[in-house]
Order: sequence, then structure tokens, then C-alpha cells
Amino acid sequence: MKKTVQRWLAILLAAALLCGGMMTANAAYVDDSAAFRISCTVNGDTASARGFCWYTKTDVPTAIRIFDAGTDVTDTLTLDGVTAKPWNGYYMHRLTVNGLAAGTAYTYEITGDGGKTVTGSFRTDDGDDKVSFIGIADVQASSLENFQKGVRTAEAALAMNPEADFVANLGDFTNDSTNEEWDYYAEAFDGFDSGITLAPISGNHDGLGVWHWFENMFCLDTSESVQNLNGVNYSYDYGNAHFAVLNTNDALSVSLSQLRWLYNDMRSTDKDWKIVFMHKSPYTLGKDGKWPDALYLKETLTRVCELTGVDLVMSGHDHQYLRTKSLRNNRVVEDGKGVTYVLSGTAGSKRYEVRDFMLGHFLTLDKLAALTVQKGGENDLGIPHQCYLEDGTLDHYDPNRIGGVFNNITIDGGTLTLKSYVIKDLEEGETEDVITEIDSFTLTKETGKNTVSYTGKNKTSGVQYALGLVPSVMVLAVYTLGNWFPRFLCMLPKLLVTVVTKDVF
Repeated sequence: MKKTVQRWLAILLAAALLCGGMMTANAAYVDDSAAFRISCTVNGDTASARGFCWYTKTDVPTAIRIFDAGTDVTDTLTLDGVTAKPWNGYYMHRLTVNGLAAGTAYTYEITGDGGKTVTGSFRTDDGDDKVSFIGIADVQASSLENFQKGVRTAEAALAMNPEADFVANLGDFTNDSTNEEWDYYAEAFDGFDSGITLAPISGNHDGLGVWHWFENMFCLDTSESVQNLNGVNYSYDYGNAHFAVLNTNDALSVSLSQLRWLYNDMRSTDKDWKIVFMHKSPYTLGKDGKWPDALYLKETLTRVCELTGVDLVMSGHDHQYLRTKSLRNNRVVEDGKGVTYVLSGTAGSKRYEVRDFMLGHFLTLDKLAALTVQKGGENDLGIPHQCYLEDGTLDHYDPNRIGGVFNNITIDGGTLTLKSYVIKDLEEGETEDVITEIDSFTLTKETGKNTVSYTGKNKTSGVQYALGLVPSVMVLAVYTLGNWFPRFLCMLPKLLVTVVTKDVF
């Protein structure tokens, strides 16, 4: 209902602007003839292909020029999808580029109506056994000011990891996925997104109730996506790692079709490292961990990850940083042969407290290796927010941990290292960035051991998806009634006490 009202208000405002010739705060992105909402994304073979998406206000040719060391090589490449399409009052330009050389740093130019040129850059995979990437999540802003806080976090990550091959944005790019918010996002992030390859993941604010927005903001390989209405699932290789991107808006969590796709996808690669990106998290102490979809992921998706040898799962959604120990069958394993789950923290300014009423019902502290709540101050009753986990307790506080979180991940042969940081919020009068490492861990493994065990087609037809949708909803309902609901009832007394005494739900 809220979004419907907002859309009607947006329509009325647009009409008023057209009639009155008024200017809005984001006029530079509405009225400027240059390209905006620019992204360069993984799309197919990361050594030879990329996807590009941008918008213009007017219907101009979809034209891009690619340069290798200053030489225009566009004519040597294959460009597909060069016709602009109208979308929500603007024109969407989306194309794929194939034929790029491996291990090459490219620049590109997009020239819009009026001769204004926007430039960007990216680097293709060189095929060795090294890869480095950045993980951020949940910018989820509505105002330009808060988008600028989010890009400050992203820029800090890139400054610390300038050789990063790509950025995994784990979802919730905006709060309501409106033209106004995406224009603000563009104003803040275009300079960042156009300078590196992006691996976008759909969040609930990018897909639920805002059909096709995520698909139309980025140029992704949708050939194996089980559906594109509220997000996209896809996979790609980079270095000696295989990455699968899930859409956790699918059947309110993940459909059986998408679980089957992940099972087949992870068995179709012999890459040394297997990593899953998704928005919702199966392990969390944030406000969304008490709902059925999180428990459903913990009971179903984790099994697929374990069966297929996934090493690391990174997610967003619950705006705090959390890392589990190595888990198998929802239990800690000391041999390191389980799966590590990282809730990546929020790059934005909306942050969640710990919901300690969930402890013992949906998660136990013995499974956690690290936790940081990026929120300071006190709540309405003067009770300090829990800040981070140390020695098994949650009552530590560090003002330098109050800010946006970013994650830098490097893989070098058989070693994967993840380091997570907070860039402290600037107080009035402060100008110098304070960056604090909040977590660091390393996984090691013997390389060359993974083998391909699935070679079939990994596609789901529209009919297959439709036939599987009812069973997907039924399975989620069974988990909700048989597993989640009894836990929720047991938790309810403590939840109510927390609501009354701490004003936290």
C-alpha cells in the first residue's frame, strides 16, 4: 500500500514538474543528456565478456566504444543488444560485449545525446589461480545523503583493495526501487560502478513487489535464471573460483527449481573454490532472523551447499556483520570441512540491533565466530546497544565500529582470506576516515581435487517453473507450521519482554 501511494505521488509530482517547469534535487540525472545508471557487470566468460547497462532520458542510439591502452578496439568485438528500450519514463540501454582479451585493462566511453561522454574501466580475468573481490550489502537508501554514505563505504573498500577484480553488491540497492531513488543511487554510485566490474545480487527491496526493476538495472546472463520477475540467479568463474548468485525473492526464499539449479551448477564445475552470493541470510541475529524464510534457508539451502562442497556463503539483508564457524548439518565441525557463512554488514546507514530473544530458538552463540553491530548510542529506554562479540559475550562496545562495513576477499591458490572493516561515521567537524578491522579469517584447501559430476543442461522452462511453484510454496508452508511456528511460540514470551523493556522487535 505504501509503495502504491508513493507511486501515485510520484506521478502527480512528475505532472506538476512538467506543467510548472520546476527543478528537482536530482535534476542533473533527469534532465542531463548524458548516460546515467551506468554499470559494467559479469556476463558469461569473465575473461572475454562483459555486460553493460545505462539509461538516457531521450531515445538515442545505444553506442559504446571500448579501448585497449588508448586504442579503439570496438570493431574487433561482438556487441549484442544495441536497441534502446523505454522503461519507466527513461530509455534503457543494455548490451553484451564479447571477444575481449583475457587479463586486459580496458576503458570505455558512452556518448549520449548532446555529445556528453561518460567514461569507465574494467579488467578481464587473466585465468590464473588468483582473484580478489569486494563484498558490500544493503545501501538501501532513500535520500542522496544516505546514498553518499553508502558510496563512501564502497570507495574505502576499493582504496584498500585497488586491484579488486569485481564488487559483489549483496542486494537492497535502494529502499523502494523508484525512479527517484535509482537517480540518487546513480548520482552517488555511477563514478564507482563504472570503474569496476559489478556482480549484483537482488535484495527484497530490489524485487518483491517491484517487478523487473532488478533485471532492468543491470545486464546479466539470464539464460539459466529460473525466473526474472523479482531477481536473477546466475553463475560465473573468476580465477580458480566458481560463484553462484541466488535470488532469495524467489517463492519468498528460494524455490525448489532454484535449489535444483544450484545443486546442478555447483556439480558442473571443477574450480577449486565454490562461493555462493545471496541476499537473505540463514544465520543472523538481526530482526529478520525470526521469520520463516531464514529458517527455511537454514534447513534447505545449507544442505545443498554441503552436498556440493561450497566453501563460503555471503549474504546481506540483516544489517549487521556476522560470521559463523565452519558448519555442517547446522553443527560446528572442527575439521574445517563445513561451510562458512558471512552476513556482510551494511554499507549504508540503516543498522539493526541484536535480537537476543532469538538465542536458543533460532541460533546459538557457539556457532558464531564474529559479530559486530554497527549501531551506537542507546535506545529509547537508555539501554546501550550490544556492539560486538568477544569471548562469547555480546556486551562490548567500540565507537570506532559504528559505521559502514565492507569486506575484502582474496583467493591465492589454496588460500582464501576475508577481512572485514568498519569505516567510522564522521561526526560533526571530523574529516579524517577511521577504518577498523572487525574480522579476519583464512580458509585453506588442497587444490585440484574438485571434479565435474554434472554435465547436463541446467535450465528451467516456464512450464517447469510453474509446475514447481506450488510444491515450493507447500514445502515452505510445511517448514513454517512444523518447524518455525513451534520455535516462535517458545520464543514469544522473551520477545514480548524485549519489546516492552527495550522497544526492540
